[in-house]
Amino acid sequence: MTDNRNNSNEPMVIGITMGEPLGIGPEIIVKALYDPFLRRGVKFIIFGMEEFLEYAADATEIAPYWGRCQHEKISRDFPHNIIVADYDDYSVPTWAKGPSKAGGEASLRFCVDAIEAARAGIIDAIVTAPISKVSWKEAEAEWPGHTEMLAAMCKSPRKAMMFAAGPLKIALATIHEALFDLRNKFTIGCVYEPIDLLNDALQEFFGIKKPHIAVAALNPHAGEEGQFGDEEQRIISPAILIAQEMGIKCSGPYPADTLFVRAAAGEFDGVVAMYHDQGMIPVKLLAFKDAVNVTIGLPIIRTSPAHGTAFDIAGKGIADESSFKAAVKLAIEMAKTKKQNAEYKTQNTEAGK
Repeated sequence: MTDNRNNSNEPMVIGITMGEPLGIGPEIIVKALYDPFLRRGVKFIIFGMEEFLEYAADATEIAPYWGRCQHEKISRDFPHNIIVADYDDYSVPTWAKGPSKAGGEASLRFCVDAIEAARAGIIDAIVTAPISKVSWKEAEAEWPGHTEMLAAMCKSPRKAMMFAAGPLKIALATIHEALFDLRNKFTIGCVYEPIDLLNDALQEFFGIKKPHIAVAALNPHAGEEGQFGDEEQRIISPAILIAQEMGIKCSGPYPADTLFVRAAAGEFDGVVAMYHDQGMIPVKLLAFKDAVNVTIGLPIIRTSPAHGTAFDIAGKGIADESSFKAAVKLAIEMAKTKKQNAEYKTQNTEAGK
């Protein structure tokens, strides 16, 4: 890889990982990037296998529109606005269906190289197509999924999952926890951390100087002064107080049954939900096809569609690319805002000398 740092005159370069080769990743990439408006003023590097992209193009009756290079030779300076960094040294049987060790090995390598490229400044953001966690397990991956890999490779001890869906930006305090086990893992820290990370993300990537973050309650009616649980008093309110003392504008805990209506109306810039489905139900109700997953707390930008590999429809040309296209658009917007913020800080620093 050639480290070629971005300057103010260069277009954004977005890295896209193809994900599980046997899933719908190749198809949604081909469909999404076919849109000329999405490609305007931006360059893309697809970390994947050209063979599978060509199959997807054929299934969707789209003529290939990209260039190709060997994956070892990527840089920001390529002649096409879309280039496939081809991993033709990997072999994944095209006739196979479902998870496989070969698919896991290939999709792992796409992600590892894209993260290294982002850290080296070759790309400005990463958009990840869906992977199969079963394939990664069969390939003996060090990590169960994208989020853990990103945090480990970026040496980020703190991370959170955020979803952007229409007017909502929601971070989750807990993710994949059994609901009845939540009480034993619910701490002040696990509530404070997403408040802090969401505040930073809204400032750095969305250009909101002083975001107002609402924090959801865990129990019905926010516990009703302890009648329906005391987590609001013992855990959530202290986390909010700590955040406020750190200068973050946040409030709550608010009953979840009315909070998301208020947030969707624009009363808050972001929301911290206490558990997975509390946050995901309003996300998917408001923007099922356009919801985007963002990993916050990292030094690099990573977005992804809010769906999986969909092995059952892979190769049929019927996959919906809406969520993936939304993930690409958001990655571009976040990268541009981050760049503008960096340039503004540099100008102010130089002016103060």
